[in-house]
Amino acid sequence: MKIDDLQIDERIKAILKRQGIVELYPPQAEALPHVLKGKNVVLAVPTAAGKSLVAYIAILQAALEKRKSMYIVPLRALAREKYEDLLPFEETGIKVAISTGDLDEKGEHLGKYDIIVCTSEKADSLIRHKAGWLNEVSIVVADEIHLINDASRGPTLEINLAKFMLMQPVQIIALSATIKNAHEIAEWLNATLIESDWRPVPLKEGVLFGRKIYFLDGGTKEIKNSRLEGLLEDVLADGGQALIFVNTRRSSQSTAEKLKRITEQYIENEREELKEIAQKLLSQEEINIIARKLSSCIEKGIAFHHAGLSSRQRSTVEKAFKKGIIKCIVATPTLAAGVNTPARRVIIKNLWRYSEINGYMQPIPVLEIKQMMGRAGRPGYDEVGEAILIARNKIEKERLWNEYLLADVEPIYSKLASEPALRMHVLALIATDFAVYWDEIIDFFKKTFYVHQLGVLPEERLWEILDFLERNEFIESAGERWKATLFGYKTVALYLDPLSALKMREALEGKIGDNFSYLHAVCSTPDMRCLFLSSKDDWVEEEAKERKFLLSIPSPYDADYEFFLAEVKTALMLEDWIEEKKEDDIITKYQVGPGDIHGRVETAEWLLHAMQELARLFNFDAVPILAKLKMRVKYGCKEELLNLVKLRGIGRVRARTLYRHGFKTISMLRKASIETLAKLPGIGINIAKQIKEQVG
Repeated sequence: MKIDDLQIDERIKAILKRQGIVELYPPQAEALPHVLKGKNVVLAVPTAAGKSLVAYIAILQAALEKRKSMYIVPLRALAREKYEDLLPFEETGIKVAISTGDLDEKGEHLGKYDIIVCTSEKADSLIRHKAGWLNEVSIVVADEIHLINDASRGPTLEINLAKFMLMQPVQIIALSATIKNAHEIAEWLNATLIESDWRPVPLKEGVLFGRKIYFLDGGTKEIKNSRLEGLLEDVLADGGQALIFVNTRRSSQSTAEKLKRITEQYIENEREELKEIAQKLLSQEEINIIARKLSSCIEKGIAFHHAGLSSRQRSTVEKAFKKGIIKCIVATPTLAAGVNTPARRVIIKNLWRYSEINGYMQPIPVLEIKQMMGRAGRPGYDEVGEAILIARNKIEKERLWNEYLLADVEPIYSKLASEPALRMHVLALIATDFAVYWDEIIDFFKKTFYVHQLGVLPEERLWEILDFLERNEFIESAGERWKATLFGYKTVALYLDPLSALKMREALEGKIGDNFSYLHAVCSTPDMRCLFLSSKDDWVEEEAKERKFLLSIPSPYDADYEFFLAEVKTALMLEDWIEEKKEDDIITKYQVGPGDIHGRVETAEWLLHAMQELARLFNFDAVPILAKLKMRVKYGCKEELLNLVKLRGIGRVRARTLYRHGFKTISMLRKASIETLAKLPGIGINIAKQIKEQVG
């Protein structure tokens, strides 16, 4: 089917054709007639088979017909990618917005947009705040719907879809990887299922044993050298790119550093551009060990990619790889679930990983391995994509063959019955008046995938949750209905786990603490992902003995004691951050990456804001202390720099430079000349001009 054959606005067709899209892939051609008729559709097809385009066409056409759409994704990076894909269509008058943060913001300003791209958590937050424009939404796109299977993200996506189905008639377009039980999701959503194994670039799956690749289709290929190095050399020599998946961050860095001697032989035409990208990476305000390692790899045409990198570093790597400048990325599996980065050859080095939940190594699920494999084959560049596992011996070759290449992907299951998910979402149902009687709560849960899939209502669990919420004064009963208390409303509006709100209340009641004790209080909540304790962290326990706490401390013999020390370690890292310790020193001391630091900082800023709001109910004297601490965490500086860091382009390092040279206030900067400021270390003429523009 040609784009011209579609019954859509000519302006959309013109932009698509300008982008080189003139013909539809078979799954797209099958799905679009249903989608354009307004039917619910579940599109379960492999990576790179064009799922997103189906959703884009539907919501763009709806926008030109003055109908509003919401595009829900699991990750911020994906939201950014979808938003950028849709931006070219703004020339038709369509307005596109992206919204991923500020979970306690009402979001009324989004009402002026036709398409809102957001994360599941943001969509949930907007529903909780009863944004008026939500009643105008006519299409909801649920991207990566198979992540309902994910314990952390799945329940929120499931709740969002159940709420939309109850709120108003909406069309749901659900996009998924190939999964075993896509029919169950389609039945739940009352949707037409479009399932296909078609790919724009054929995929050859195989196992490397010795110097020979054994492909699933019966073919074989001999390579010059064995193992990982041989697979990389072989694809680079043929003008292709490679994605290598490993199971740890340390492995992604060490593997990239080991392989850069190979990639540097294949970058003759890209050498100058790579050098420029590498230097740009080091032109940030604060350079750290990770940035230097990444920069030295990029110069040689290779990069590592993991959650410890900052979002800017990850974005730099992804963009250069998509352009074909970087020849190889060594990544942890986070890249497979993220943005679109195909390569001619995908090599999966490790099939086991450490489980934080179980505390030991376990096999990576087939579904995840298949998602990694699905990255093989770049449309428009490669005639075939290759996904290869590495076997160390004959027995392992057979096992990989049977347990991964020939195996079906696992079915997905709802994770809504987990206590944290129920605790949070049941309170939200009551606080937003979505369901306040027992029968209404039951009717709501009948709409969930959990009940559809298992055919069982979790009545006993729901009573336990309601009892917990009532005992802890989040809700109160008024006859046969429940209503939220002010504490309950605040908890829902701030998008907190009720258990987090309880910890904050306990820390606030009747006490005033120091900065560290408030940092520890927010680190003790389930909403903070604390740093892990390692065998090198004996110093944390010694440090804890010297500190004051607002919460009770467990005995060293309690099972919770190790969790307590992990909270202390995280709080100490945040304290070092606000005391302006260098990123390099924090990275070394806490065994973290820049992404870990900034991720915890962002979470701590949100939780301190929430605690500040709860202090208005429980301890007003703590409000100014928490307000100041929140700003220090946001900017990573001492109190004396707070006025300076608020200037655009002035982070904590440049602010400290200005302060040291006597420019301690905005009025002092106002009196300074551009020339004087430009001479300061790390400022320069452009930043000096920027400062002067802002201070007037």
